[in-house]
Amino acid sequence: MSTNVSNASTAYDTIRTQKTILGHPAGLFVLFFTEMWERFSYYGMRALLILYMVDYLIKGVRDGTIHVVGFIPLQSAIQGVFGPLNVQPMASQIYGIYTAFVYFTPLFGGMLADRYLGQRKAVVIGGILMAIGQFLLAAESMFLLGLLFLILGNGSFKPNLATQVGSLYPPGDPRLDRAYSIYYMGVNLGAFFSPLVCGTLGQKYGWAYGFSAAGVGMVCGLIFYLWGQKFLAKDLLTRTHESHHKEKVKLTAKEWKVIFALMVLVVVNAFFWAVYEQQGNTLQLFADRNADWHVFGWEMPSTWFQSINPMLIFALTPLLISFWGGQSRKGSEPGSITKMAMGCILLGVSFLPLVYIARGMGETEKISFLWLVGSTFVLTIGELYLSPIGQSLVAQVAPPSLISMLMGMWFLSNFIGNYLTGYLGTFYETMPRDVFFVMLGGMALAAGVAIFALGKPLRSAMGHKV
Repeated sequence: MSTNVSNASTAYDTIRTQKTILGHPAGLFVLFFTEMWERFSYYGMRALLILYMVDYLIKGVRDGTIHVVGFIPLQSAIQGVFGPLNVQPMASQIYGIYTAFVYFTPLFGGMLADRYLGQRKAVVIGGILMAIGQFLLAAESMFLLGLLFLILGNGSFKPNLATQVGSLYPPGDPRLDRAYSIYYMGVNLGAFFSPLVCGTLGQKYGWAYGFSAAGVGMVCGLIFYLWGQKFLAKDLLTRTHESHHKEKVKLTAKEWKVIFALMVLVVVNAFFWAVYEQQGNTLQLFADRNADWHVFGWEMPSTWFQSINPMLIFALTPLLISFWGGQSRKGSEPGSITKMAMGCILLGVSFLPLVYIARGMGETEKISFLWLVGSTFVLTIGELYLSPIGQSLVAQVAPPSLISMLMGMWFLSNFIGNYLTGYLGTFYETMPRDVFFVMLGGMALAAGVAIFALGKPLRSAMGHKV
């Protein structure tokens, strides 16, 4: 990356003398626990969102017992495009629009951090906005305003926390892939506990309690981040100001190729997320309506379904890190692009158990929740081969002067994918269950084949061993 190496090296110089934990900078674990609490907040809300809209909110709006500021104009706009929609398709559309924009705003949050705020200030502002949003959700009339605050806050928070992981390591450090996998465990530790806490409170005691618990989680994450800043590297904007070096860095032709290659991966990865994010949409409905959650005579809340994936991530990540480490020592570890293609293939394969069990299944017929556990097991391995590896790839190849913006651009794949999640969800009521699951699995497999096919030109464009 030409002149950018010295910038990255300077980032490492600011923190390399600090203590390490398990062979990694202590700052990694500050970011780990900050992201854990933020994901507790986000996934706690997500565990309730589709059920809240389908079982309560939209029905109440339509029968006149609930007033939500701005809901009628939003509903009219959606139906103006897609025609009249029943409660479930309307809820899926809103779910898709919300989760899409959660991953659209990081592009602008990254730009603001790179040019004006710096990564640390952007994270603090984002955390405050998200905490406000979660507490607003507890008031049903403020539902859409709460979602807006969450969208804006996440845009400022998400890209600027993730990029700080890369600044803890020198250029070319082989620990970076594994560092992002450890960081990803923090994401999923929060995501594991949140449905158990927020989901249970929301389903058993009242929706407002679940959303409020998510708000408390966000406040905890913000406090922990402020406490742990002494362990973090200074962000690029701060170092630039301190050095008084304000010369505008022109991108080289090679760096433009890197950016274009990342854009291609953004488009292909969108299909992974369109399928994966059904966990919070149609798969949550399937788990609620068609899975038997009784264990020894006790019925688990169906929102616990969304704890299976993060629980497995937490259990499987150390095993995969060890496996990749062994492959690395033998010189056989797949590159980042190959890992991402494998992730898509595994996601597609994960739907085979659901296709099998759903053949000829009636609307109210129940299956053991263990079928969902088996499917999620394979899905989780696929996710570990794609999501943290993608963030690590951006940290490795992006020009440092644009790293937060490009991390935000990377999340555009989630933006596209999450909107497609909502759109695909509108077919859930009209297609046989097995055919619907075939469609989802086929999309993931096609994305994996596309990445394999594009692997050689993408590696050539990035100029790295990826």
